Amino acid sequence: MNNHTGSVEVFDTTLRDGLQVEGVSASVEDKLRIAEQLDLLGVDFIEGGWPGANPKDIEFFARAASELDLTASTLVAFGSTRRPKGKVDDDATLRNLLDARTAVVCIVAKSWDYHVLEALKTTLDEGEAMIADSVEFLAGQGRRVLVDMEHFFDGYKRNPEFALRALEAAVVKGASHVVLCDTNGGSLPDEVAAIVGDVHRHVGGDVTIGIHCHDDTGCAVANSMAAVGAGARHVQGTLNGLGERTGNANLTTIIPNLQLKLGYTCLPDGRLERLTAVSHHVAELLNRAVNPQAPYVGSSAFAHKAGLHVSAIARAKDAYEHVDPEAVGNGTRFVVSEMAGRATIQMKADELGLEMDGPAVNQVIDDLKRLEHEGYHFEAADGSLELLMRRAAGFEQEFFRVESMRVITDELPGGEFVTEATVKVWVGEDRHVFVAEGNGPVNAIDIALRKALLKYYPQLDRVHLVDFTVRILDGGAATGAVTRVLLSATDGERDWTTIGVSGNVIEASWRALEESYVYGLLHARHD
Repeated sequence: MNNHTGSVEVFDTTLRDGLQVEGVSASVEDKLRIAEQLDLLGVDFIEGGWPGANPKDIEFFARAASELDLTASTLVAFGSTRRPKGKVDDDATLRNLLDARTAVVCIVAKSWDYHVLEALKTTLDEGEAMIADSVEFLAGQGRRVLVDMEHFFDGYKRNPEFALRALEAAVVKGASHVVLCDTNGGSLPDEVAAIVGDVHRHVGGDVTIGIHCHDDTGCAVANSMAAVGAGARHVQGTLNGLGERTGNANLTTIIPNLQLKLGYTCLPDGRLERLTAVSHHVAELLNRAVNPQAPYVGSSAFAHKAGLHVSAIARAKDAYEHVDPEAVGNGTRFVVSEMAGRATIQMKADELGLEMDGPAVNQVIDDLKRLEHEGYHFEAADGSLELLMRRAAGFEQEFFRVESMRVITDELPGGEFVTEATVKVWVGEDRHVFVAEGNGPVNAIDIALRKALLKYYPQLDRVHLVDFTVRILDGGAATGAVTRVLLSATDGERDWTTIGVSGNVIEASWRALEESYVYGLLHARHD
């Protein structure tokens, strides 16, 4: 590791750039909770959005002023320079920035001559004046001003003289930061390093240089790292790499790369260990799951499908893991499949805190081989794997016993379908029959079973389903094919997945659902 003594500021733009990804939306309440998580992580700046651009951002900044109690982070309002030929005193965007009442503002400025001439339809002199006037006005109002130099790398390649003039206009008028943006995401690390190096030599002693990369070439993280190597000391990005098109630079990768690999200080002491938890918490709020194979924070980041290496991993974990998983709040995980040997099963048992003798381990191996031959896939179903191992060690679930379950789907006049589930279940010596309607058979069964059990197990109120996937295992059998159902659930603190396999999709769904409830109840009892 290279031990750098300096620090690199982290500027998170999840609440603006991150929400531009397709399929993601956040309420004002969601944005406030995400801001709290980012403050818990300890990033330097949280960009809250563009005040005045829409009612949601107007409400966010109004509520943030009274409801957010940030201890590590500074909230930033985002906007743009004044309009061409306009005056700063009556510019609505600049006025909205001031009305947001944040101590720091970030404005986007055109640094590519092509955009100034063709998009703004004005002169390069006026483009420069727009930057200078806006920075001077906002700084004069007591704001700390960061300037995002939009399309800077494209602009520098085409007309470096104007790109540097745009930078100088911001610096001379009092900007604290100039942030070089690879807005199209088309630059490569060697280009970024060279251009940031030129900028650092030109204005590095007068201002903090920042980097803002998009991931259109898959190089946003590498480009950000290259920029830091060339003199940037401020990195912008989003949590989990969310963003328009292919995303923004992923801070959950950049931060540990800089801090653990290069020795820069990015977060306050003790905060890096919160990275995985915050990453997953924000993903849950946005209903956008973390990529399991994401570096550092993904569920597979430190997972080992042990095989021949299992004994070596047990003796020397650091031979197979590039950092200590606990440094980023993650952990080592051993993936078990039908290829598992005794050592793999024993390590998984140790991970779960289970005492398993030789016969129990052999039973697990036999069960795995039989069930995976039938279509089960325990690598993807950690909850079901744990229950299988617990049963081999002597566990018998006594929470409830289902006598029968029936699902009926009727078509109503007008073509609407309604699904009704009837569940007969025993809890101890008590027998209950519950009927429920739902949005499809799994939802109806879930509601009926939940009705039956909540009286006895109120902790189930915290358990809810988050994902449901169905895969046909032998497509050649058409509608008679064997079906695999994976069901993911959470209690707000722990996530798990269970599995069911059957030629009947309802039965497969039921098996996965029943195991999910058992798993949730088992851990609620232990917690």
